[in-house]
Amino acid sequence: MRSLFVKIFLSYWVAQALFFVLAMLVATALRPSREIANLETQQAKFLTEAVDAYRAGGDAATWRYLRTVHDTQHIRLFIFDQNGKDILSRKPPEWMERARLGQMSPANTFWGRFKPMQFLRASLTGPDGRQYTMITEMAPEPHPFFFFHGLPGMGFLIGIISSGLVCYFLALYLTSPISKLRGAAQKLAAGDLSARAGLPSSGRHDETAELMRDFDHMAERLENLIAAQRRLLTDISHELRSPLARLNVALELARQRSGSEASGALDRIDRESTRLNEMIQRLLTLVRLEAGADSLEKTPIHLHQLIHEIAHDADFEAQSRHCQVEVEILDDCVVIGSATLLHSAIENVIRNAIRYTDEGTAVHVQLEKQSTAGVDEAVVTVSDSGPGIPENSLEKVFRPFYRIDDARGRQTGGAGLGLSITARAVTLYGGSVRAANRPQGGLNVEIRLPLAAIGTAKDLSIPAAVSISGNENS
Repeated sequence: MRSLFVKIFLSYWVAQALFFVLAMLVATALRPSREIANLETQQAKFLTEAVDAYRAGGDAATWRYLRTVHDTQHIRLFIFDQNGKDILSRKPPEWMERARLGQMSPANTFWGRFKPMQFLRASLTGPDGRQYTMITEMAPEPHPFFFFHGLPGMGFLIGIISSGLVCYFLALYLTSPISKLRGAAQKLAAGDLSARAGLPSSGRHDETAELMRDFDHMAERLENLIAAQRRLLTDISHELRSPLARLNVALELARQRSGSEASGALDRIDRESTRLNEMIQRLLTLVRLEAGADSLEKTPIHLHQLIHEIAHDADFEAQSRHCQVEVEILDDCVVIGSATLLHSAIENVIRNAIRYTDEGTAVHVQLEKQSTAGVDEAVVTVSDSGPGIPENSLEKVFRPFYRIDDARGRQTGGAGLGLSITARAVTLYGGSVRAANRPQGGLNVEIRLPLAAIGTAKDLSIPAAVSISGNENS
């Protein structure tokens, strides 16, 4: 049982039911019946009179006396002689023999009160010196559990149901704030910074209510801090563009006025300026993705066309490392999203693979359609033959500014933003992305996007499988 509500409800209900049963049992055991008390005082009288009737009038007189007692007291008397035989030669019930021998507890004892057969036992030594034992079989007494005659167990059933209702509402009262907290925490973790647990509707002021208030205060503080961080990133990125633009103008003027001696330094300035401009652009993209998907463009996109375009452009970069980009289209997949964002998301993964794959190898890009739990998805898999990623970093690489090591980041020019943009762009359109090391070496990055509903976009008619290299015109 993982549900706190179920645990509280069942534990309280079982406890209440046990307390109820125990109370009834104790009450039954400790509350002597008036009938039993009256019969106890008359036991010796009944036995003496029955023995006297037997000695005076034989079986007939004894029958008349026992009948009179039965009609007036609603009990049956069985009298045994010292040999264990009924003086009227009757055949008593089987349990009565054990009662005569003392192997069963009578009704005036603790355990005897719970027996289905209620009886009393008395012994007497007659004037003739013979030992007589009398068993008084009592009429069945309504059990305290049975409040209504003719409805066995109704009292017990009412007690269990009523205690269950009380425990249900008690458990609901205790766990409903926790359910609200859990829902708000899930929304907050999913990126909805406006999620709040809210105050309990009952106006309660216990520890749970204080926890909800503290959670709302924490969520509000987080929302303000993250909003301030986004504004700061946006403002800094925009402010840096103006000096960069002026730097590019000054750089062109310096090229015109300087000789060949300064060309190397000016080229280095140009490269660093370009890298800085790309980083600023990625920061702005990341901030826009963090803001949510409400304002994102949503149009049908044929992924095979988008992948061919990205692979064609990326292959020029791959050629500088004697590598190539291979594309394999197994299915045509149409998704809903922004062509610009999805282009950037897939391109970041492919270019990252080009940077780290071994020289002379190929980066393989595959597109296929898969069904997971009844949901059709487009699956883009990018594989390289590089060194891979440590297992403890496979999920961290999708965090902003995360790099496995700074030295490799400086060599490749990465700032740790490309894969984080990929993850956020894919997530905003209902997809997912994950990385895994290949058994033969290298890295697999898998992007999953939900396919567009049938009729949203016209399907393209293409071959079932196409295999091309990125340096071809596609």
